[in-house]
Amino acid sequence: MSNTKLTYIICGKLYNGIEPEFKENYKILVKDNKIEAIGPDVPQPEAAKVIDLSDATVTPGMIDAHMHMDYLDWHTIREEVYTTSEEMKTLAILRTAQKTLARGFTTVRHMGGITSNGMGVLDVKRAIEHGYHTGSRIVAAARFMCTPGSHGDLSQGFARNPEFSNVAQNLRPTLGSGKDFFAHAVREEIKYGSDFIKIMATGGFFTPYDNPAQQQLNDEEMESIIRTAHEWGKTVTAHVYSPKHIQKLLQYGIDGMEHCSLLDEETAQMVIDHNAYIVPTFCPYEEAVHYDPVMIMTKQPEYRRKLEYYKDALQAGREVIKNCKCKLGFGTDFVATHQNYESGYEYKAWMDCGMGGFRALEAATRINAEILQLDDKIGTLEVGKLADISAWKRDLLTDPKALLDCAFVMKEGVVYQTECCEGIDD
Repeated sequence: MSNTKLTYIICGKLYNGIEPEFKENYKILVKDNKIEAIGPDVPQPEAAKVIDLSDATVTPGMIDAHMHMDYLDWHTIREEVYTTSEEMKTLAILRTAQKTLARGFTTVRHMGGITSNGMGVLDVKRAIEHGYHTGSRIVAAARFMCTPGSHGDLSQGFARNPEFSNVAQNLRPTLGSGKDFFAHAVREEIKYGSDFIKIMATGGFFTPYDNPAQQQLNDEEMESIIRTAHEWGKTVTAHVYSPKHIQKLLQYGIDGMEHCSLLDEETAQMVIDHNAYIVPTFCPYEEAVHYDPVMIMTKQPEYRRKLEYYKDALQAGREVIKNCKCKLGFGTDFVATHQNYESGYEYKAWMDCGMGGFRALEAATRINAEILQLDDKIGTLEVGKLADISAWKRDLLTDPKALLDCAFVMKEGVVYQTECCEGIDD
């Protein structure tokens, strides 16, 4: 007697992650954990379990390519850095993975711990892979590379108390200086199981004593990180904003970059020429791009000041990103707005600036799978791929909140309970 499990899915509309169109009346036959057949004329096996999604739009499982999974609530994230244990932060990571799965995001990429200094994300990743816990598939850089006083140094908040700040700074093993320090740190991160390397190349918006225009790793340090990671067969991505720093990272062979919010047209073409990618993370800058002084006032003081100062540059950069031909991934970077598992809000940001639904869907599926180096397994609905499948009852082309309301999710042939993001109709 065969133990093969067959699932027959009836789709209303289907986006396969390949063509920018919805296919009508398609069926998907899932055999165990993979797609066995897909098309309008797939016969229904007698032994198959039937799932009727004829009133929904079926897509590949979504992918969030820029997450920090290690906090419980963005309102208390700064306190959590020093008031919660590494064990609690690991539980937060597991909770995030469970909640993203329930929202139709079957894969997520963790971009280094904001609150955590440990390897909990790798433990959660392995526990999910072994079936001990359910949750989204995780691709992770456990800890990012950064320097003292930089955007990655959250002891900045205590910089006016040097003794305490120094103690807090020394809790982060990948925080240091010098090309030799970072070559060693890269090798250690790879040894422990990180899938890629993340660097904090410049300052940012969230921290109090730096700004997005500052280069915070020197040239030797950046080159050392990228060269060492490539020698060990790992890709590198960077937190970066300004054109001159993006250009420098490209010259050193960076694989991809996050944010790039101040991009100009010349630099966008260089990104294309170097076959690199950008994960633009729109949501954190929405109040400046679609200028809303009332909402800006709800942010932390330093974040608020920088959004105001860079408002015009952020608006110009968004237009460049919107019109460029770069490979764009879909990622959220929710540390100062929205909970980290509410990934669908980034879709709203893409729609609100006129990027178009199909471009956003492609970014969150096929392109993200390529960025995560999983495109042989996920990202498109094709025969032989893992059965990572989501479905949505809202109109994906006209409703900016469509990805906040998941109607169905399957990961590797297993169906999971969905949950809707709170307050989406407010």
